[in-house]
Amino acid sequence: MKLLPIYLLSIVLPFFLISCSGGEKKKLKAYETLSKEEKLQSDYAVQGIDIAEGMEVSLFASEPMLVNPTNIDIDDRGRIWVCEAFNYRNHLNPNNPKRKAGDRIVILEDSNGDGRADKSTTFYQGPEINSALGICVLEDRVIVSVSPHVYVFKDTDGDDVADSKEIMFQGIGGEQHDHGVHAFTFGPDGKLYFNFGNEGKRLLDKNGDQVIDIHGYPVIANNKPFNQGMIFRCDLDGSNVEVLAYNFRNNYELAVDAFGTIWQSDNDDDGNQATRINYVMEYGNYGFKNEITGAAWRAFRTGMNDEIPLKHWHLNDPGVIPNLLQTGAGSPTGIIQYEGELLPKEFHNTMIHCDAGPNVVRAYPTEKKGAGYTASINNLMKGIRDQWFRPSDVCVAPDGSLFIADWYDPGVGGHQMGDTARGRIYRLAPKDHSFHIGKYDFSSIDGAIEALQNPNLHIRSRAWRKLYKAGTAAEENLRKLWLSDNQIFRARAFWLLSKIEGKEAAYVEEAISDQNPDIRITGIRAARQNGMALFPVLQKLAGDSDPQVRREILIAMRFMKGPAAADLWADLALQASANDRWYLEALGIASDLDADTRFAAWQEKVGDQWNQETGKNIIWRTRAQAAQPLLASLILNSSSYREAERYFRAFDFHKGEEKNEALLALLKSKHQDEEQLDYLAISSMDPVYIRSKGKAKRNLNRILKREYDTENYLNLVRKLNLENEGKKVYKMALKHVGSDLGNQATSLLKKFEMLVLFQADLSAKKGSEKIVVLKALGQAYDKQADDILKRVATNKNEHLQIRTEALNQLGNSWLGQKDLYELVRGSKLPEDLRQAGANRLLSVGRKSYRDFASDFLKLDEKNANLSPVAVLVEKEGNSIAGQEVFSSYCESCHIVNGKGIDFGPNLSEIGDKLPKGALYASIMNPSSGISFGYEGYLISLKDGNKFIGYKASETKKEITLRMAGGNNQLIEKKAIKSMELMTESLMTPYLHINMKEEELIDLIEYLASLKKQADIALR
Repeated sequence: MKLLPIYLLSIVLPFFLISCSGGEKKKLKAYETLSKEEKLQSDYAVQGIDIAEGMEVSLFASEPMLVNPTNIDIDDRGRIWVCEAFNYRNHLNPNNPKRKAGDRIVILEDSNGDGRADKSTTFYQGPEINSALGICVLEDRVIVSVSPHVYVFKDTDGDDVADSKEIMFQGIGGEQHDHGVHAFTFGPDGKLYFNFGNEGKRLLDKNGDQVIDIHGYPVIANNKPFNQGMIFRCDLDGSNVEVLAYNFRNNYELAVDAFGTIWQSDNDDDGNQATRINYVMEYGNYGFKNEITGAAWRAFRTGMNDEIPLKHWHLNDPGVIPNLLQTGAGSPTGIIQYEGELLPKEFHNTMIHCDAGPNVVRAYPTEKKGAGYTASINNLMKGIRDQWFRPSDVCVAPDGSLFIADWYDPGVGGHQMGDTARGRIYRLAPKDHSFHIGKYDFSSIDGAIEALQNPNLHIRSRAWRKLYKAGTAAEENLRKLWLSDNQIFRARAFWLLSKIEGKEAAYVEEAISDQNPDIRITGIRAARQNGMALFPVLQKLAGDSDPQVRREILIAMRFMKGPAAADLWADLALQASANDRWYLEALGIASDLDADTRFAAWQEKVGDQWNQETGKNIIWRTRAQAAQPLLASLILNSSSYREAERYFRAFDFHKGEEKNEALLALLKSKHQDEEQLDYLAISSMDPVYIRSKGKAKRNLNRILKREYDTENYLNLVRKLNLENEGKKVYKMALKHVGSDLGNQATSLLKKFEMLVLFQADLSAKKGSEKIVVLKALGQAYDKQADDILKRVATNKNEHLQIRTEALNQLGNSWLGQKDLYELVRGSKLPEDLRQAGANRLLSVGRKSYRDFASDFLKLDEKNANLSPVAVLVEKEGNSIAGQEVFSSYCESCHIVNGKGIDFGPNLSEIGDKLPKGALYASIMNPSSGISFGYEGYLISLKDGNKFIGYKASETKKEITLRMAGGNNQLIEKKAIKSMELMTESLMTPYLHINMKEEELIDLIEYLASLKKQADIALR
């Protein structure tokens, strides 16, 4: 939908009037004539935002009434409940103000009906709710989510001030972290739904005991079976917790529609254009980390996608639920399912979602496709001119209008906030629709029935609880709604009817016999929740023509046992479509706990038709042992290497002798891609098995010889610990110096304790050949390598260029940096080498060394020549020239549109996320906002070595540390003595000092131009 600029009227009229609270009129300037400071004033807030055609936005509340709103809820009186986060991470920055009394929960009210909040009440204030990320207002309680706790507040005397506070859950990780616990929401089934991001880690109950979910699994992110971010359902008192899905990165908030379908967003590792929207298939694995090893998405795996957004979520892996939609770079926040009718029709029954990164509020119209969905993007609000617009949450008011919280800040995410003085709440509605709140009679059944149809969640929750308590007394009224034509109202009524004591089975039977597939799905879900005998219900629907109904049957039968369940699963498997990944993953969810039995039942029924496309997919997805020889057969008969590679990836999810025998049979297969398949087969085998089988060993030697000088060769040498290949590896280290392949070779030599090869070669080689040896040795990050480099750097008989290169390489490692610092500070080096060493120290990890180098080089004098940021930000640069500056200064750590080094965040769409002021801050003071996932660690090993970088991947046994230059260091956890999280950014804070002012301005102009070309889904 077309977005219209709010300031359009100012093009026609140089001045115009708007209404302010109290009925006063204030003369405002035209938006394009405003200064930067004037644009930040709340009087002009709406003019910097574009909105959907036919809509109107108004400012409901702003500073000083509230600041930094993270989450909101709206009660039946139309009052906005706000979580403030003034104290967000301020303990990390002593220069930021801190509210000593703690953060607040405030209630904002429009008491005079003019559309603006004029009354503010502090419901609660305290340091224990600093930076709360979620609020859920129910009739008799207010649930506040703030890691490590979930609190329940109660107002027992009705004065809008909390009288009691209790712990509902605790022990949740992510304190002062966006990836902790998020908001609760009331479901149509009377349950509470909530989630936490990948810093949440675990869930303890109010007594501090480990929560065990209703299926017997401890709620711990330890890959047994859950990991990373999770989604939960529980009763209103916090009991009967069920983990519904897992392996998200930062699933910020979720929404549940009338039928019980769950939707949510998830943020990517910053800068990888992989932010996503998910339909939540219950019990699904959503693929942020490797299911088998726990490794991060960058770690190599067979058959991984080429496109980063697809690679990011392990979408090539069997057992990963597909994404509904990928929305590019972003910082997603609040989400709702809009089930009102006030907004234009294209927004009915859609998700409404805030994405603070690109300053946008979107709708996602969905359509059914097979057992899943497709979705598109329809923008509602976008801060095109005002990039401080940071929508953090959205809620539906009782009249069906939307209220949007605006964190309002120059940046978003990371460990920072740039503004503590502002915050806004907007109302979005059709033009000329004033804010009106009706009165609801929750004391009567008729009143509760009417309230149950309201689009506001708080009103529906009050109505639901009234009708649930009424039981059979409410049945007649509920049946009228159940028999209506409105499918959403029917579903809401059904959930209550299905919980009337003694009537559960009768209403489930009505639902599963209904003509509407969504109602049939709701019937299956209700049967599960009510603890009914499921098999008769599921068997009745086994031949349903709708694949979504059959999907729901599969989810419902996950925990069922016995031959009858296996037979039912086989019948459902026979109805799969070849290109329906949703259905395939539902089959996997239904079979993973009893894979062998269910696969055998399918084999018996499918017979010799197993190698049709649907059968191939089932074999790829199943974890049954009997599938392994069939996988080998599919590889041999694959039409392309890519297809064969897909089946090889499936082998990674199997184990045992059968797997190794099947892979051995593939060697020298006479396939058109025989050489590539040979490598995949040998690299997929158990190393112990290879050593024990003569045929396997002979084939290994053949493949090593053929694959020499490739990454495949190094992978085999590393996996099988082939130290006898050391001299060949050394030749690769020199041949490919400066590349990832060369760095991998050097890393292997260090593992094999063969760095002595470098020392011997340094004595024999001269000139440019010696520089190559030094550059390769510099990638070892090892004390022995540092000692060699130090000897070269201090050797007076060596050429100046050789000594300079040794100093540069010495600065790569943590221990080498100490040696470099001592050399520059001391008198063993001539002045020109001290200057070179000091320049190298400017980009090392230790702040004290960087500060020393800055003083040594008198950089403060250079910095004094730069204009203040307030002046710089108003200057317009040349983006073409800025691209050249980026190439010179930034490409060694960042990628833009596929070019550069993958070390820091990808900056291809950074202009959508940060305005110029924030871009200057990120360059001149990078430690003020470290992107999540790029926090530096100092890892000390038991052997005395130390490494600095960020954790690119972590498994149970090892950490892959990503270091400057894009090099990876594989570190076994058993070798680690200590691991320290750094407060300083890995990015040098002195980058801008070496630039001319016009170069810095041009660079910022270029970075600001890096934006997404179109707000569309990635297919």
